[in-house]
This record gives sequence, C-alpha cells and structure tokens, in this order.
Amino acid sequence: MHAEEQGTPGPGALSGIVVADFGRVLAGPYMTMLLADLGADVIKIERPGSGDDTRAWGPPFADGEATYFLGVNRNKRSITLDLTDPADLETARAIVDRADVLVENFRPGTMERLGLGHETVRATNPGLVYCSVTGFGAAEGARLPGYDLLVQAVGGLMSVTGEPGGQGTKAGVALVDVITGLHAGLGILAALRHRERTGEGQRVEVSLLTSLLSALTNQSAAYLGAGVVPRAMGNRHPSIAPYEVFEAKDRPLALAVGNDRQFRTLCERLGLAALAEDARFATNTARVAHREELAALLSRPLAERTADSWFEGLTAAGVPCGPINDLAAAFDLADRLGLALRVPAGAAGAAQVANPIALDVTPPVYLCAPPRLGEHTEALLAELGSPSPAP
Repeated sequence: MHAEEQGTPGPGALSGIVVADFGRVLAGPYMTMLLADLGADVIKIERPGSGDDTRAWGPPFADGEATYFLGVNRNKRSITLDLTDPADLETARAIVDRADVLVENFRPGTMERLGLGHETVRATNPGLVYCSVTGFGAAEGARLPGYDLLVQAVGGLMSVTGEPGGQGTKAGVALVDVITGLHAGLGILAALRHRERTGEGQRVEVSLLTSLLSALTNQSAAYLGAGVVPRAMGNRHPSIAPYEVFEAKDRPLALAVGNDRQFRTLCERLGLAALAEDARFATNTARVAHREELAALLSRPLAERTADSWFEGLTAAGVPCGPINDLAAAFDLADRLGLALRVPAGAAGAAQVANPIALDVTPPVYLCAPPRLGEHTEALLAELGSPSPAP
C-alpha cells in the first residue's frame, strides 16, 4: 500500500513510505506529522467515537477543532478501528503488513496482547521498522505512566528550571514529548537506511526519560563528568556570564555573551571599557565566579535604554541579545527575517506552524488539513479490500 500505488501525491523525500501510526497525544503524532510533511503516507489509527485524546484538549479551538490536535496531525489519513474487535484488529494487521513503519506509544505490553507486537508482525513483514515510544522503558519502568509533566519532574528538568530555591518549574510546552518525538524520528530514518541496504527491519525504542536526560546535555555532563548536581538558577547559566536577563528601560532584555571578545564589545558599548581588563571579569571563568558583582555593574547602564534599542545596537556590534517576546512578537520576528514559518494559507486548514526543515530539492509539502475522526476509513478499507463498516 505504498503511496505511489494508491494514487496519493508524494513528492517529498519520504514518498512511498507508509506509516501505520498508532501514536497518540504528542510525541508520536508530532514526529509522524514531520514524516508526513516530508512525503510519507501516514495512516492514523484512532479509537471510534473519541479518537486521539488531543481532539478534546481545548480551548482554544479553530473551526470547532482543538488547536492542540490540529498542530500535530496535518497530512495524515484517519481510520477508526476498535482494536478489541476481531474484525477491526484484522484490518489493523492488514495495514501493518503493508506498512514500512509502525509507531506506537501504548503502555508496554499492550501491542503484544493485541497480537501486534514486534515479534509477531515481523513474521509477516520482516522489513518493518517498528518504533515504540514509552515513558520509562519497557522493563521496570513499564508500570509508570508517561506524562510529560511527570517526566519533567522526576527526570530533573524542573530541578534546573525556575528561580533559585523555588519549587521547580516545568517548561511552558510539553518539551520532553517533542524531544522524544525528534529522537524517534531520527531512529526511524536510521532504521530505514539500514533496511535500504539490507532489506531488514528492526525495532526502534525511545523513552521520555532517556530522551530528557540526553537533552539535558551540559547539565547531565556536569553530573556524570564532574559529580556536580545542577540547581535552578533562574535565567542565569551555570557556566557562562553574563548570560541572563536584565531590566532594560521598558522591558526585560536577554543578554547572551559567549566569549571574551563579545564581553569587551559589550563593555565598550555600555561605557564600561575598564571592566574587560578587570581581573574579576577578564575571562569567562572569572566572570562566572564574580557574576553577582558583574550583574550589578551592568544593570545600571542597561536600564537607561529600551530593550529594542539595545537589541538593534548591540546585535549590530556583535553582542547577542534580545527582548523577551511573546509568541505574537516571535512570529513577527520570524516573518521579518523571511523564515517562512507559516503553512501557506489554505494548504492545511487552520493556520499552522510550518515544518522547520528546509530541503532545497524535496521540501516539506502541505497536502491536506488534519483529518476529521475516521475521515478516510471507507477509502482505506477499499484499498485493503475490506468491506465498509455497517452504517
């Protein structure tokens, strides 16, 4: 049931790849949407009646649909199947047998109980790339529910986010789900490359916890490499200074000085050239050790001009900085920079964020809006040679 065989347009780099998408909520659906944007034919398998949980996650809504769901499900086809019903389960098996990739994020053991586990389906589809997304792995962690907030808490992200001595703060988006989805997509592409060479499929496993601990990068490295347990520092950086937020005349300004040259330029622009020669601040290591003194000295001149004025002037001089924008201002900035971050009007229904991957030969495509629940059930059953469901 490859895309070319069924007449589905597939101009992207992944044209011809069929994905049986059992994923729900965010990690799986975000990743499979990116694959769909790149040309894969993603068949979203949903529960009858309710479908993906995020269909009900609102407000806000756009044209009666939850924007949460709309934001991660374009370019897919939806079929409703009750996996506890023998006939529907047989249809699911038929889809899997014709797929190149399977994605699932049920509790570990669920797909095995349904007869859709990796070892079972590889017997009839040995080239299948089988991707399982879990919260905490399929062994001892199988009993733990994989919710993003929970993983941010127990996985350490909240311990390094927020103000010093505070409660701990989650990121403003389900960041762990997104990171895990990206890891899953990378694993799938690697497995497809292996299959291209050998014809052999394989299992791809990613978890929210392992993805988070990997994504904590320098913080994880500090613990494993130096025995340092990082703590929340507000908007400051544990290893760089000045790398934090200051109050400009009208609103906060983020200042991200990454090297000594940038620091010297900053001092010159603030009328504090002597600071760059001060032993307390001449190197990054020294600045980190004396960050409180440095912040106090920088705060007064930074408060004399607006954030936008500093953004323009310091950026032109090579000093990284910028105001704390809301999303409206952030999209306006992307538009002004020509970053084309919006899906063309009408290409995929309600206004959406474009795929951020730019390819000059096989760019992302936007063929259809996120599907209505079960919108493609009859068409897919016809392709499979199965009878249409009873009215």
